[in-house]
Amino acid sequence: MKAGIFIVDDHYMVIEGIRSLLQNEKTIDWMGHATNAASCLAFLKQHQPDVILMDVNLPDRSGTDLCKEVRQLYPSVLVLGLSTFNQQTIIQNMMANGASGYLLKNATKEELLEAISEVLKGKNYFSFEAAVALREPQEKHPLITRREKEVLQLIAEGLTNAEISEKLFISMPTVNTHRKSLLEKFEVKNTATLIGKAIKIGLL
Repeated sequence: MKAGIFIVDDHYMVIEGIRSLLQNEKTIDWMGHATNAASCLAFLKQHQPDVILMDVNLPDRSGTDLCKEVRQLYPSVLVLGLSTFNQQTIIQNMMANGASGYLLKNATKEELLEAISEVLKGKNYFSFEAAVALREPQEKHPLITRREKEVLQLIAEGLTNAEISEKLFISMPTVNTHRKSLLEKFEVKNTATLIGKAIKIGLL
């Protein structure tokens, strides 16, 4: 019996690459793709694949949030996280939100087929790099407030202090205070390093 496979990713090269690896496999029924969360959910209203290969970074929302919603709405649909990132926190977040495994986008055809086979058996599957990342000591996670998280997200999006002030309806001195607090909590000296560290621990 063939396994219905669907991919959610906003990069067509990734979609086409994986499709080319799987489309001629006798055990795989390629059901198509979505490039964002909204189109994925629209597809699922009409069709339910057995396994979704889901990017953790989507243009309209995080793959982590989408994974959680898919698993709540369609418990029979399994999700394999798909990413270029192998940070421990990102992997853990995907698993905590219902994913059955985690693959990097450099996975071979054999890895893809093995991952699909294993999760259909009710097991979890991790690519080698993901498994190694999960065994590493967890990096310290700075405690930040909800407002600091909002400011951090907007900094990562490239907004200036003035634009952040306008978007969040807070004063410029308040934005500066939050920015300074973030630098201190992350123990970094500049914005680029701040963003890099936040990505590494899964805050962005």
